[in-house]
Amino acid sequence: MPGRKELPATLERSPAGAQRTWIKAHDNAVREYGEGQRAHRVAYGALKHTHEKVGDHWERKEHGRKGPSDPRSARPRQVGGPSAGGVDEHDTKAHLYRLARRLDVPGRSRMNRAELLDAVRSANRRATRRARSR
Repeated sequence: MPGRKELPATLERSPAGAQRTWIKAHDNAVREYGEGQRAHRVAYGALKHTHEKVGDHWERKEHGRKGPSDPRSARPRQVGGPSAGGVDEHDTKAHLYRLARRLDVPGRSRMNRAELLDAVRSANRRATRRARSR
């Protein structure tokens, strides 16, 4: 299974369901398009439909809500463009606040929804960098 060998570090720290989703999508994309960035983009696009990035790992979206997390994951064939980094741009302010609290984002109680979204993205990137340096 090629996907198992290429599992990104954030997915190695994630639950088995997230790993299975990425591996299955990756392996199907490799059969369709060949190995490379396109297969990884397709796998992340599939993952973002059911999971969101929380800190340095991926978790199932709340209440089983499915769907793309950002315009880029809605169109996996699109190259480039903004990515939400695994944070669901459609999340409610309340959900983003709960994520910010879990990630210990300072000043979160005074932030609007857009600021919470940016703060959670930044906190996720910091957590991933810290995990990589261990």
